[in-house]
Parts: sequence; structure tokens; C-alpha cells
Amino acid sequence: MKQNLVVIGAGMASGRVLEHLTEAAPDAFDITLFNAEPRGNYNRIMLSPVLSGEKTYDEIVTHDDAWYAERGITCRFGERVLEIDREAKVVVGENGHVPYDKLILGTGSNPFMIPLPGHDLDGVIAYRDLEDTERMMGLGAGHKCVVIGGGLLGLEAAAGMAARGVDVTVVHIMGHLMERQLDEAAGYLLKKSLEDKGITIRLQANSKEILGEDGRVKALLLEDGTELPCDLLVMAVGIRPNVALGQAAGLAVGKGVHVDDQMVTSDADVLAVGECVEHQGAIFGLVAPLYDQAKVAAQTLLGEEAAFVQKSLSTKLKVTGCDLFSAGDFAEGEGREDIVFRDPARGVYKRLVLDGSKLIGAVMYGDTADGNWFFGLIKDGTDIEEMRETLIFGPAYQGGAAVDPLSAVAALPRDAEICGCNGICKGTIVDAISGGATDLGAVKATTKASASCGTCTGLVEQLLQVTLGDAFQMPTAQPVCGCTDLSHEDVRRLIKTKPLQSQEAVWQELGWSTRNGCHVCRPAINFYLLADWPLEYQDDPQSRFINERKHANIQKDGTFSVVPRMWGGITTPDELRAIADAADKYDVPTVKVTGGQRIDLLGVKGEDLPSIWSDLNRAGMVSGHAYSKGLRTVKTCVGTDHCRFGTQDSTGLGIKLEKVLWGSWTPHKLKLAVSGCPRNCAEATCKDIGVVCVDSGYQISIGGAAGMDVKETELLIQVPTEAEAIEVVMAVTQLYREGAKYLDRMYKWMAKVGLDWIKEQIEDPETRQALVARFELSQSIYRKDPWAEHAQDRAETYAPLADLTLEAAE
Repeated sequence: MKQNLVVIGAGMASGRVLEHLTEAAPDAFDITLFNAEPRGNYNRIMLSPVLSGEKTYDEIVTHDDAWYAERGITCRFGERVLEIDREAKVVVGENGHVPYDKLILGTGSNPFMIPLPGHDLDGVIAYRDLEDTERMMGLGAGHKCVVIGGGLLGLEAAAGMAARGVDVTVVHIMGHLMERQLDEAAGYLLKKSLEDKGITIRLQANSKEILGEDGRVKALLLEDGTELPCDLLVMAVGIRPNVALGQAAGLAVGKGVHVDDQMVTSDADVLAVGECVEHQGAIFGLVAPLYDQAKVAAQTLLGEEAAFVQKSLSTKLKVTGCDLFSAGDFAEGEGREDIVFRDPARGVYKRLVLDGSKLIGAVMYGDTADGNWFFGLIKDGTDIEEMRETLIFGPAYQGGAAVDPLSAVAALPRDAEICGCNGICKGTIVDAISGGATDLGAVKATTKASASCGTCTGLVEQLLQVTLGDAFQMPTAQPVCGCTDLSHEDVRRLIKTKPLQSQEAVWQELGWSTRNGCHVCRPAINFYLLADWPLEYQDDPQSRFINERKHANIQKDGTFSVVPRMWGGITTPDELRAIADAADKYDVPTVKVTGGQRIDLLGVKGEDLPSIWSDLNRAGMVSGHAYSKGLRTVKTCVGTDHCRFGTQDSTGLGIKLEKVLWGSWTPHKLKLAVSGCPRNCAEATCKDIGVVCVDSGYQISIGGAAGMDVKETELLIQVPTEAEAIEVVMAVTQLYREGAKYLDRMYKWMAKVGLDWIKEQIEDPETRQALVARFELSQSIYRKDPWAEHAQDRAETYAPLADLTLEAAE
């Protein structure tokens, strides 16, 4: 007869318990799952990539509605538990009570909020769940945010918002960042890297008060009197176990809910897992011990013998593109020695701490590939005397010379830990591979290795290669989405060669598992078809993101941002009057000058979009495509018209380039700049394409970035005339359109194909002319002003666009 199991909290630990239970004994329990959040389990480790825009929420969901339904789990999401009646063995929720035979507490933790004056103001939040993440995502470019806390969560919050254009300041009370995981030198390197990305770091800074106005946060006041203005203040200073329910129910509670080695509380029918528990005086925040607890709890419920054992832990983290690793004790002490490796050019720092012939601590920044090997030496107390001279270079150099990395992986003992998140050792993975798990996805599904943060993926793939030999092909790219096993590169090649000229043909011919694709693959396939078959394929607006469908950027309150185009950053009094009139007429609350030399009308109501578009069209203004995967802006300086240093007419060239390129769809957003001299006032060297004017002509560089990744452009070609400069920009844009993976910026595409190859295509006159011809063909078909296209009076609003054809622009 089935027992009633009630689980309170749909976090990562309780979710793993349900996985173990339903796999081992699917008919043992009738399960009811409560969660105060209005959703099931998702990978909270991956909230940071959601914040930065690298992933969507759907991509980090671990248990969707179908997963719960297939296992017969009753879900009560969005419902708080009010009480646990242990005597009656009933859980009382907001919508009624549920009896239990066994109960699991997985209530997690609460963020610690420093009780500063003003901590209850609107706009002061923590960083713990999807709602917090969405609040930060809604802040928008140009706003200011202060993050209190220089630990992992605080830095991830700062980096994610900075990637979205938010002006971020991190306030940290200690002398260096992530002081629990990093030594001072590694903390300095991390600080420098974050500052290079535009994040302001204030160390040894004490917060005094949160200042507000009309009930909303407006600034953080420091002890030294400094005021840091902000539209949002994020506290990321730690967590505390959420013990309220357990305490109210009379369970034994200390720092957390007390559990024994079997994860049983002071009530034999109540178990607890995750961040809410205390075991032998310790509480837990990393995912690896939480997963160990989940496995033990499931075994206990099934009547099997199991015991939770606290283990030594390493920390392998990724903050804003910076790889970090620490393990053991890396504090200074009497009798200890340091081995330090620094490579400033590569941004690599490694420090090993020795006590006699034993490795006791390791800190690594920039290159953490050998972290697990060092951790194994620390954990096992290995005598390293014979390899001391080469120890810092890792397992591949033992014996004094470099060896094949695969040989180093093969030499690892079976108990060497590979996946720290899930506590999976080499032997478990090798056994799974030998048992039929012959690719990365199968190993993930069988062992959970590489299924959490993903930092061990490379090691798992090497183990596959070592175990299977020639039978294993190292994957070169990830699938487009869950609908297919094909990579972006494979799909694009097949679209060109089969050929495939419609979405239906792609779904049918390439064996898509879903009839009409999904939210991940449809925009990509739509773009590939659009770029490769401009004559044969008709753009599908429903396969675009919401901003592209609405032709405006949606804001956090559901209003929209409207940005009319200003060619090369140049405007006129008439255009400014039209913008001012539109702002007055439609009660636009915020009018902002953007970094791309344009004016942004923020807060336009959705129902007003067609009318404001029509008004701006009548004034001769077209969409700035600030929402698009396409040309955004061409930033210019004043060049020879006004500047005494200008060598060429940079403003005029910028306007011509923008009129040639506007309306073009590209794999990701495309930003250009033209500087009139090497002083580079238009910041051309950090754009996707940059032109620097010199006395002898035009230097055209590509592959710059100034967002989450900061990259300087690399010189593509120098040409003597303006006409050739325009031709080169058109050609390289078309080359990028035809070859890049969807959502790859130009610098990522350039890293894959190589600058030398791009130069070969552009320098060859025939190839360049063919690229230009294909670009012009695509533009002649698809370049339309969407504001005019969707305006109420088409005839009237198309008229001002007559002078913006390709012929006129040339």
C-alpha cells in the first residue's frame, strides 16, 4: 500500500530526492509537492546566465509540468504552507490540508538583509530567486544599481546587470573580493577584470544608510559620507536557513533544522534536506553536499541503509567569464611554503600551499583545468615531494615533460572526483560509459556528472574519449535545442545544401522532434532561411522575439521603448520638435539620450505604438531598430567639418554606412562607429565594425565588444577611398550574416573562422563583389521600415521614406 509523502519546497535538494525515489520505487509513495514560488524546480545555479541574457528561464528548468505529471506528483505551486501538525500528521496549506505518513522539509534559506535604515524601501531586494532576477533584468540600460556584497552572488548579480547596460557599483566590506574562496592576489585579478567590464568596485566600504525618496530607494550612504545613487539596491551578503516551519512544529532547531546521518529530524517521520538543515553543527550552501543529502534521504525513505558524511569541498566557480578555483587551506602560516605561477598576458594565476611534503591548499584564477587533480592530492594527503618541481604545471607535466592530456586523465585513480556539484568520481563515470552511456547526454542522464554547473564537461568528454577510443567522436558544437541533435553549423549547412527553403522543410527533412519547433530554434531557423534564401523564403514575424514583433523594446512595467533613427548621430531642429511633440502627446515619462547618439522615448503604452510610429514617420523618421538582431547604430565624431584634427569626413561616411545598412537582419545586434582620426572619439575600436580615418584613407577593423566581454577590434583592411570603405563594410556584414551562428556577436564568429580567413574573402575582389551583390539583393527585398509597415495610414507614412532607398544611399 502506498504511503503519503508530502514535500515542502521545490528546490534543488528536494527535487533530487524526488528523482531518486521515482527512479528506484515509482509506486512507493503518493507524493504532494508544495512550493511558495509559482513554479517547480529549476537550476538556481544558472540564474546568473539568465540575468546576463546567456540563457532563458526555460533552459534552466529541471522539472517541468510534464515531468511531475508523468510521475503522478500532485503539485501545489504558489501555495504557502501555514502549519505542520505533527500530532495529526497533517500539512496545512493556504488552500487546505494534506495528510502525510512521511514528510520532507526542503524550505531552503532566506537571504540575509542587513538591517540598515531604509532596508525596507521599494527597490531594495535580495538575489535568491527568479523574481529577484526578473526585477534586475527589468532595470534597463542607463539605470544605476548598487550591489552590497563582493561574494559570488553579488558579483554575478553585478556582472549580469552590467551586461545589460546598467551602471553597477559593488560595495564590499572586506579588503578583497570573494575572500572566503580567493587569496588577495586572485581577488585583485578578479577586481581588475570586473573593472575592465565597467563595474565599479569599492572595497573596505561600510554601508551606513539606504536613502529614499517617496518610498523608493535613491542612494546608498557610506560611513565616509559618500552617496552612491541607485535605482535598485541588491543585497547579496549571505543566507540563513529557513527554519520557521520546523521551529513552529516543535522540531529540534539550531542554526538549521537538526538532522542525523540519515537526514531524519527529531521526529522520525520528518526528514529535512538542503540549505535549511544543520548536521553535526554545519550548515550547507554548495550544491554538492545537498545532492549527497538528497540521495541519503531517498534511501532512508525506502528503508535502505545510508549515511550522510560531510566531505572536504573544493570551489570551482565562474564569475563573469573568469574561471576561479579554490580548495583546502590557503592561508599563510608558519612552516608553509607557496608555489606561485603568474602569466599576466594570459590573465592566469596559480598558487599552491605546501605543508612539508603535502599539498594543503590551492587557488587558481584564469586556468582551472587541473583543479580537480589538485583537490584529489589535497583530499588524499598525497606525498608530492617527487613531483614538487613540476607540481604547479599539473598532471600533464609529471615526470618533467609534457604528456598527452588524455594520458593524464587516464592516469587518474577511479576515486578521483570529476563532478564536484554531484560528487561523481571517475570510476562511476567510466562504469556508466562501459554500461552504454556513450555520449555526454547519456553520461549526464546516468550519473548527473556535468548536469549542474557544467564546469566539468571537458573532463567528462575526455573520459569518454579515453574509455571508448576511436568509437567516441568529440562533439564540436551543442545542438540547436532539445528538438534536434544537430548543431547550428550542421543545420545551416543542410539548409544551404539540401536545399531547404521553408521552416516546414527543416522540421520534416531534418527530423525535428517537435512539429513546429520551439521558442529556442524557431528564431534561429527563421534567420538562417531569411539570410540564405532571401528570394524564396518569406519572413515569419511569429518566429521572432517579442521586441522584434512589437518593433519596440518591452520594459519591466509592460510599456515600450521607442527609438527613432538618427543617421550617424546627426539630427535637425524639425526632428527634435517631432520627438518633443510625440513625448508630450503620448505622455512619455522618460526621454533619454542613448550611448549610440540617439534619443530613446521610454514608457510608451502598447496601445499608443501605432500612433506614435505614424507621427514620427510623418516627420521623416524611421525605426532605429533598437530592439533588433540587426544594425543598431553608426556612431560618429564630427570629422573634418568641425574638428581641427579630422582627417576625413567621418560624419558623412557614418551617415552613408547607416543608410546602406539600416534594416539589415544579422545573427546578433550590429554596432558600427567611424572616427575621424586616430584619437578615436567615436570609440570605433570597441564596435563590431569600426572605421578609423587616417590621412591615407580608412582603416577598417572588426570584432570589438564593450559589454560583458570587452574586446578591441582587429585590423581587417585599409582602403584609400570612401566608396571602398562602404563596399568592405557591406561585404563583411554579408559574410557574417551567411556564416555566423544565430546569437553570436561578430567577435565570436571571428574567433571560430579566424581573421585570416575573413581577410582572404574581403581582399579577393571577385568574392567581395559577390558578397556586396548578395547583400544588396537581400536589402532590396527585406528592408522595410516596420513603423511605416504597421502604421494606420500606409500611403501617408511610406512617403517620407522615398529618399532612403539603396540607390539614394549610394
